[in-house]
Parts: sequence; structure tokens; C-alpha cells
Amino acid sequence: MGSNQETPGVRVTVSGLRKSYDGHPVLKGLDFDVAPGEIFVVMGPSGSGKSVLLKHIIGLELPDEGEIFVNGDPVIGTQITDKYRMAMVFQSGGLLNSLTVGENVGLYLSEHQLESAEAIERIVAEKLKLVGLANLQHHVPSELSGGMKKRVALARALAVEPQLILYDEPTAELDPLNAITIGEEIYNLNQRIHVTSIVVTHDRDLAFGVADRVAIMVEGEILVVGTPEEIRSTSNTAVREFITADFNLNKTSKTP
Repeated sequence: MGSNQETPGVRVTVSGLRKSYDGHPVLKGLDFDVAPGEIFVVMGPSGSGKSVLLKHIIGLELPDEGEIFVNGDPVIGTQITDKYRMAMVFQSGGLLNSLTVGENVGLYLSEHQLESAEAIERIVAEKLKLVGLANLQHHVPSELSGGMKKRVALARALAVEPQLILYDEPTAELDPLNAITIGEEIYNLNQRIHVTSIVVTHDRDLAFGVADRVAIMVEGEILVVGTPEEIRSTSNTAVREFITADFNLNKTSKTP
């Protein structure tokens, strides 16, 4: 497989996207455009429809209304993945405990017989090194920390030399230091290989740390889209409540 530098990230356009389950609207007419090579973060509280949106972009779900385009081509079922190299980094990592780290990273390539065994071994080593996990091919996922598992999942996504990577809550269940590491990996990979990245998260530090632009999504609607600076300075009350939310317990001193 050639260098992804020769095939930069794709443009993703979402237009009028609507989806309901059992009469309950989850996506309520979403509209946005992601430029090639951009890190676009969809940020919002849990249950706002962010993960459902990702499943529509990659073709795992079909909308009730609206369209999604990748480089101008409509996403229809999973057919879009035949034309463009797309990868998804799942919230849980999605590693198979019965396989070694190397086998997990090279799984798609080996199952679809896209490369020889020797080439897969080389690609696996290259991608693990890229995410800071060189020489861990023969370990098993149970031997790794949560942060390392996330990085293995990222290496697996990179093995197909993607033009688009979708991240579903990449810092969920991680301690602050590991969350920072994953954020740095997302940003640095984007700088190195120019892949288009769409990240859904409720992690404000991650969103403002890596994004070129941020979309705030609440209850199936996008309230505002802008640069991190524009989002921080917005006058939208609902957005300000979300991005400035903090503990305010008003604790009183206890007397003995």
C-alpha cells in the first residue's frame, strides 16, 4: 500500500440528516461540512446522538432523511468504503483478546488478503511505532493499559492508510495523562499524514486541544460550529452552559 501522503483526506458533507428510533428523534436535521485534512470535533453531552452520527457517516446506518457525501459521492449503505479508505476507532478500542497486538493491528489486511504476510508484518511494525508502541506485536491486549489499548486501536485504523478516521469518544475511561497522550496522537497523526479526522466527544480539553473546528451538538441538533476560539466566545446560552460547566457544591464548613 502506498503512502497516504499521495491521497490526502476526503471532504465530508452532511445535509439535512434526520434519524428516529421507535418514533424518538435522535438526529434532527444536521448540516455541516468537513474540509479535507481537517480535525472536526463534534462535542456534546452523552446521549446527544454523536455516536449515531458516526455510524451514518461510515454507512452502518441509513438516515430517515438527508444525505451524506464523501468527496461528493453519496454514502449508500457500506458501499462508500469500497471507494474510500475509512477507519473507525471505537470507544472501547474493540480489540480481540484472543489475538496478539500485531494480529489485531493487521487483522483487516490479513482477513481480506490485501497484503502478503511479510508486508503485513512490516506495516504492523510501522504503525505501532507511529503511535509509540514499537516492539509490542507479540503482547496480548490483556497485558496493556487502557491508554495503550486505545493506541493499538489507532494503529489498527492506520494500517489501512485511511483517508478518513472516525473517533468515538477516544478518551473515554482514560485518566487525564493518558487522555492527553491520545489527544496528542490524534493531532500529530493529522499533521503527519493529512487524514481527515472526525472526533465525537464530551471531553472539553480534547475538543479545544486538537480541533480545527468544533460543532456543539445537544439533543440531536448542532447549535453552533466554529473554531475553538469562536466557540469559547459564543453568546449561545446552551453552549456556554456546556463548555463552562463545573462543580459548584457550595460546601459549608462543618463544626465539631
